[in-house]
Amino acid sequence: MTEVTQARAFGFRPLYLQVKESLVRRLIEGSWQPGQIIPSEMELARELGVSQGTVRKALDAMTGENLLIRRQGRGTYVAEPEESRILFQFFRLVPDSGERSFPDSRVLRSKQASASREEAERLKIPAGAEVWRIERLRTLEGAPLLVETVTLPAARFPGFEALTEIPNNVYRLYSQRWGITIAGAAEKLKAVGASARDARVLDCAPGTPLLHISRTALDLAQEPVELRVSRCLTERAHYLADLR
Repeated sequence: MTEVTQARAFGFRPLYLQVKESLVRRLIEGSWQPGQIIPSEMELARELGVSQGTVRKALDAMTGENLLIRRQGRGTYVAEPEESRILFQFFRLVPDSGERSFPDSRVLRSKQASASREEAERLKIPAGAEVWRIERLRTLEGAPLLVETVTLPAARFPGFEALTEIPNNVYRLYSQRWGITIAGAAEKLKAVGASARDARVLDCAPGTPLLHISRTALDLAQEPVELRVSRCLTERAHYLADLR
């Protein structure tokens, strides 16, 4: 079957997209792990029965989506969260000075609980299913910036209770320990007033205007794996969305 015939068999969808989907499936299934070198274009072309150019186009698309990293003279690797710029890809608060930096974090509390109705709906899990809730204070240059609540479905994170430390970059943790790659997110923003607890944690007056960011993070299969609600001070920082 020629590549043209193969493309027609899929309703004229570009063949490289079919190849890309096949390769992404390997990431989802854990056949390729973060940091692992993948087979060469020639090997993949031979295995999939397509041209090397088609494979290259699929790999280029995956590289553009920060799923792969090309290293000159060394090959193509599955991207790890830090390498794929995940720190700033999903963190959009920028100091008013304009110089981007990633905040530090401190876990305030972590516990297992039953999912609320909203958590169950957003994470697509049964009502009352077990979840992990982690509350963190995040600081920038030593000053409080935001307090956030991270909710994870316990079924997707077995052994979470065994963690002795929750690192700053939790998306890297998800990838390395559970093979879950965060590939996208949907966010909702609105203005709220600081609650009494938020005010204590953020060292501000109750009722201080905060930016409320509610994010659902998605894996490679576009399934929700994390709900994160952040309440952010904006006196010295702003939310940046570069739409180019």
